[in-house]
Amino acid sequence: MKVGSGIKKNFVFQVVYQIMSMALPFITSPYIARTIGAEGIGAYSYSSTIANYFVIFSMLGLSNYGNREIAMSRDNKKKLDHIFSSLIYAHMFVSVPVVCLYVIYATHFASSKIYAIVQLIYVLSGLCNISWFYFGLEKFRLTVGLSMVLKVINLFSIFLLVKRPEDLILYCVIMAGGILTEQILLWIPIKRYTNFVMVSKKEIIAHMKPMVILFIPVIAVSVYKYMDKIMIGYFCDRIQLGFYENGEKLVNMPMAIIVSFGTVMMPMMSNLAAKNSLRDSQIYISYSFRYIMCLAFGLAFGLSAISNVFAPLFWGDEFRPCGNIIMILSLTVPFTSFANILRTQYLIPQKMDRQYLSSVVTGAIVNFCINYLLIPSCGSIGASIGTVFAEFTVFFVQSVMLNRMLPIKDYISQCIPYLVIGVIMYSVVLGIGNIIPSIGWSGLVLQIMIGIGIYGTLSIMYLILIKDNMVTSIYKKIIGYISIVIN
Repeated sequence: MKVGSGIKKNFVFQVVYQIMSMALPFITSPYIARTIGAEGIGAYSYSSTIANYFVIFSMLGLSNYGNREIAMSRDNKKKLDHIFSSLIYAHMFVSVPVVCLYVIYATHFASSKIYAIVQLIYVLSGLCNISWFYFGLEKFRLTVGLSMVLKVINLFSIFLLVKRPEDLILYCVIMAGGILTEQILLWIPIKRYTNFVMVSKKEIIAHMKPMVILFIPVIAVSVYKYMDKIMIGYFCDRIQLGFYENGEKLVNMPMAIIVSFGTVMMPMMSNLAAKNSLRDSQIYISYSFRYIMCLAFGLAFGLSAISNVFAPLFWGDEFRPCGNIIMILSLTVPFTSFANILRTQYLIPQKMDRQYLSSVVTGAIVNFCINYLLIPSCGSIGASIGTVFAEFTVFFVQSVMLNRMLPIKDYISQCIPYLVIGVIMYSVVLGIGNIIPSIGWSGLVLQIMIGIGIYGTLSIMYLILIKDNMVTSIYKKIIGYISIVIN
C-alpha cells in the first residue's frame, strides 16, 4: 500500500505547525536566557505550567475525543453539524467554570499574582480552542498558515520589546497572547465547514463520559510532562527549573516531527476504524514503525552525543548543567515514539480508551514516585530520570496490552538495527567532541553533519538490504538517472 499524497501533504503541514509551535520559544531561548536569566525563565515556566493545568481541565479530553468524533462523522454533513454543536456546548459547560476558578486562584492564591493574572490570557485560549475540529477534518493547511504568521509576529515582538529582566511580564503577555489570538481567529472560517444547530441535552451529556475517559490520560500524562516542573519549583529554586525548561525545549523540538505524524494519522485511522478497515490500518501501522522508529533512534543518540557541547554554546555558560538534562531526556524519544504510534493509530481510533488510560496512569504514578524521591536531592536531574522511567512504563504497558492484537515483538525487533546504528553514530560524534579540546560552533556543526551522514547512510543501506519498497524505489530511480547521465 502506498502512502496517499493527502497524508504526505498533511504530514508536512502538521510538521510545520508543530515545529513552529516549539520553534518560537526555542529560537528565542538563547536571547531570553541572556536577557532574563535562569531564574526568570523558571518564574515563567512555573506560572505557565500552573495555567496549563487549568487549560487541560478546560479542554477535558476534547483534543483527542473531538478530533476522533469529527473524523468519524465528517462524511455526513448533518451528523457533523450535530456532533460539532453538541461538542461546543459540552466544552462551554466545562470551560467557563474552569476560567472562573483560575481567576480566583490568580487573584487570591498565586505566589506571584502578577504573572498568574497575565497567564489568564493563556487560560482563555482553552475556552476558545477549536483546533481539534480542523484536525478532525484534516484541514491542516489552514491551521498551519495562521500559526506561521502569528509565530513570526511573536518572534519579532520578543526581540523588539523584551530587553531586560524586568520585561519578563511582557514576555508572558506575548507568549500567551499569541496562543489566544490563534484560537480566536480559527473561529472566523468555521461556517465554511459546519453550522450551529439546536441539540438536545441528551446529545450534550452523551459526550461527557467519553470526554472524561480521554481526559484522565491527558491529566495523567501531564503529571510527567508538567507536574515535574511544579515539583522542581516547590522543592528547589527557580534556577533548577530554568535548566530543566531549556533542556526539555531542545528534546521537544525534534519530537515535533513524530508528534505531527501521529496527529495526521489519527483522524485517518479513526475513519478507517469506522469503516472496519482493519487490514489497511495494520499496514499503515507497520510502515509507521519502520520509518518513525528509524527517526526516533537517530534523534535520541544524536541529541545525547552533542548535549554537553550544545548547552553552553547556545544558552551561555550559566546553562551548562542543561547538557546532562538533555542527555537523560533524549532516552525518552524512542519510548515516546513507540507509544505515540500505538496510541494515535490503534488505541484511540479503536476506542480502546480504558487501555490507553491504564498505561498513562501507571506511567504517571511511577513518575510521581520517582520525582518525589529524587527531586529534593537531585533537582532537575531527578525530574529527568523520573520522566525516562515514566515514558518507558507507558511504552511497556501498552505493548503488553496490545501484544495479542498487534505483532508487537516484530515491531520491537525492527528497532534493533536502528539501535545498533545509533550506538555507532553516538560513539563517533562523542569521540569528535572529546578529541577537540575547546569545540565551538564550527566543531558542533561538524559533529552534527558527521552524525547525520553516518546514521543516514547506514539506515538507508539497511532499508535497501531488507528491500523496503519506498527506499528501494528511490534507490532504483537514482541509479537510473546516474546511468542516463553516464551514457
